[in-house]
Amino acid sequence: MSTYLVFLRSINVASRFVKMEALRGHLEAAGFGEVETHIQSGNVRLTSGARSTGKVAEAVETALNSALGFDVKAVVRKPAELLATVEGAPASPLEDGARHYLTLLRDLPGAEATEKLDGWDVDGERLQLAGRDVHVWITKPYNEVKASNARIEKLAGVAATTRDWKVISALAAKWR
Repeated sequence: MSTYLVFLRSINVASRFVKMEALRGHLEAAGFGEVETHIQSGNVRLTSGARSTGKVAEAVETALNSALGFDVKAVVRKPAELLATVEGAPASPLEDGARHYLTLLRDLPGAEATEKLDGWDVDGERLQLAGRDVHVWITKPYNEVKASNARIEKLAGVAATTRDWKVISALAAKWR
């Protein structure tokens, strides 16, 4: 059994609410082992006999879509991948005090998407692609940001979910 970190998109927003205890139960019923969650935003650690992050994502989505009655997208990383992302984080290209987020992409974006993401230069916003991750820095309120998760997902052409850098760092330390 291998350990995987699963980041669920759009859990516990609007009418898409699920308690983490119930979420863990659904995943355990689907055959995943050692299921743990961190805060209420769909951060999950689990074990699986599947050999790829793609297969784990598909199995999680199938289990949760059926159990919850709404569409759930899953982005999966191995613990070592998340730790490498945190340890290799680039410095902010914006002034001190810029908030840092990480958008996790399900798959690698194509060349055109890579160019658009790396070329993002909106006042108070910068993006930097690093493999299947997009580092996001902002200096304005998040509700004013043009580089939202939905926009990044559209630009990349793949499912994505965004987390605050503090959460990503905490998870890398906790679930290394």
